[in-house]
Amino acid sequence: MVTEGGTPSSHTLEDTPTWALATVCFVFIFFGLGIEHLFHITTRWLKEHRKTALHEAVEKLKTVLMLLGLMSLILVVTQKSISKICIPNKVANSMLPCHKILNETSKTTEAYEVVRYVSSALFEPRAFDEGIMTRPQHRLLASTSATSSNSTDHCASKGMTSFISEQGINQLNTFICVLAIMQIVYSVATMLLGTAKMKSWKAWEQETQTIEYLVANDPNRFRFTRQTTFGKRHMTDPIDTPILLWIKCFFRQFFHSVAKVDYFTLRHGFISAHHLSTNNTFNFRKYIQRSLEDDFKVVVGISPLMWFLLVILMLIDVHGWHMYLWVSFLPLVIVLVLGTKLQVIVAKMALRLKEQNKVIIGAPLVTPNDELFWFSNPQFVLTLLHYTLFVNAFEFAFFVWVTLQYGIDSCFHETTSIVVTRVVLAVIVQVLCSYITLPLYALVTQMVLQIVDGFSV
Repeated sequence: MVTEGGTPSSHTLEDTPTWALATVCFVFIFFGLGIEHLFHITTRWLKEHRKTALHEAVEKLKTVLMLLGLMSLILVVTQKSISKICIPNKVANSMLPCHKILNETSKTTEAYEVVRYVSSALFEPRAFDEGIMTRPQHRLLASTSATSSNSTDHCASKGMTSFISEQGINQLNTFICVLAIMQIVYSVATMLLGTAKMKSWKAWEQETQTIEYLVANDPNRFRFTRQTTFGKRHMTDPIDTPILLWIKCFFRQFFHSVAKVDYFTLRHGFISAHHLSTNNTFNFRKYIQRSLEDDFKVVVGISPLMWFLLVILMLIDVHGWHMYLWVSFLPLVIVLVLGTKLQVIVAKMALRLKEQNKVIIGAPLVTPNDELFWFSNPQFVLTLLHYTLFVNAFEFAFFVWVTLQYGIDSCFHETTSIVVTRVVLAVIVQVLCSYITLPLYALVTQMVLQIVDGFSV
């Protein structure tokens, strides 16, 4: 349909061709069934290969997506009722994410229309007589109707503002869809990067079955603790204060975050702690892989507290505060601190071994201890990693949503430098957390956790 001035107007399904309606329905149904079939194939493959933890992770991801879909449906059903809630203009103009220039823009538009009307009356009397006087007003009304709903007019008639317009609810609905997609992308990326990191450990595990390894770790061989490879890595540097230890471990996480000697030592400590020393066929790497899958099952979910955190993040996005820039640094700081803490735990295991035994028999034997973790709780580290990945996924989802909804030059982005900084930080945090910190966590915490149920040793 076309308006009197030649401007296209919106139309309902009553004025929509049936072929257009059927095409849109077909596309949505096709993609919906395709995604559902993909989930079905994935879960069936995981069941066949006995990957119980990953199967539970996929089920939890489906639950999260279903919750997001339910939230989207509720928004669609209640958008008219919500948009008819009216609030005072003063309250509506507080804590805006962008600098409000609507008033100035509307005044400029009205002045332009008045000038054009006067010029038409002076230089085109015939057009004035035919009623061009009403056309600027008609265009303004048409433009307003294209961007406003009846609920907005309802509140405007009372001298108030809609709590949130129908257009705003639709845009929020779009954000929920983007967040759901990014949750899938981040979950898959997390698991793929962690698995890629552990592939390098496969050769180390195979080396434990060689004669050279058995000779080097002869249980009847006496050695000074400092002379072992593990001792040379952690005991040679003079570290007198915790600050120096943290500085050393901070930089160590970027270079060989998991060294082969650390892998061998932790493997030996795990086997001894669980009395598996007589079983030379035990595949420690596969056990760590299962442990990582259990951790991934936790990371995929979104707890109620995280939903509350999402609300807080959306609340503080106020123009001039630049809060999203500072929030984007928070995941980076957390993941670096966690990576350093895990390295410190390994170093403290070595230092305790040095204090207990100056001479050892066979391979160095480190002992598990929950006291090395914050609050004596290894699970607390995983919780922080979980929140870090969630905030990072929200950051990237928000960037994608703003770019698609409003464009790269939107006031949400403020400046190009801030946009680039936030995107780069999001990528760096994802790589650090998935490729370095999470596999290191799975390796370090395996000594204080029980053997995975059903894992054959």
